[in-house]
Amino acid sequence: MIRLHGAIAARVGTLNIAACGRLVDAAFRAAGAGGTVVLDIDSPGGSPVQSDLIAARIRRRAGETQARVVAVIEETAASGGYWLACAADEIVANPMSVVGSIGVRGGGFGFDQAIARLGVQRRLYTAGQNKARLDPFSPERAEDVAFVNELIGELHERFKAWVRTRRGGRLKAGDEVLFDGSFWLGERGVALGLVDRLGDLDSVVKEVGGEKARAQVFRPRQRGMLGRLPRLVAEALLDAAEARATPRF
Repeated sequence: MIRLHGAIAARVGTLNIAACGRLVDAAFRAAGAGGTVVLDIDSPGGSPVQSDLIAARIRRRAGETQARVVAVIEETAASGGYWLACAADEIVANPMSVVGSIGVRGGGFGFDQAIARLGVQRRLYTAGQNKARLDPFSPERAEDVAFVNELIGELHERFKAWVRTRRGGRLKAGDEVLFDGSFWLGERGVALGLVDRLGDLDSVVKEVGGEKARAQVFRPRQRGMLGRLPRLVAEALLDAAEARATPRF
């Protein structure tokens, strides 16, 4: 079992290929040829790149070992979390799990009027017409909004293509329902074809290994909360203050 809990991002302490790649490799080695690997997923999503890298590693190792992959959703597999779930051959969820959210978001904050009221002058020098695109201390430009919307649209198309590839004929609703960014409970996810059936980790482990089976768990190494607290606070402040239009799942 590979435990994939938390936000998906490139930074330390989150789910990313640097933290999860070796776990994926180790889990498939332990499962062996024709074995079963369970993905224990509880993630609200995050980075499109890291979501794709982790999922691609899972599919690559599954192809090499001919192992079966089952994703079990606990609380949430939304956005990038659902991208990870689609790396499995079968998706299992609790009736009240949150699933889906097949969309992309981006945005930030604009401080140009605030600094004007404070009498602060913005002095910015660039080489390249769009090097300061989406600068939070400059007025928003229509062409920048169009640029970001196009970028988000391209990422959305990739997300939709991934879900169609992995779920195929199991999808039971049209694009206007499945891919508008909405999220649903697990029971509704089954009706839409986003989830195969209802269940939990314990039942899946027993199905695979028998009544007395216990999973061998591979999880990212995490520092203690006290050691992580200063970094978490700093990152939270930066996330709130920075005007970033970096698209996210």
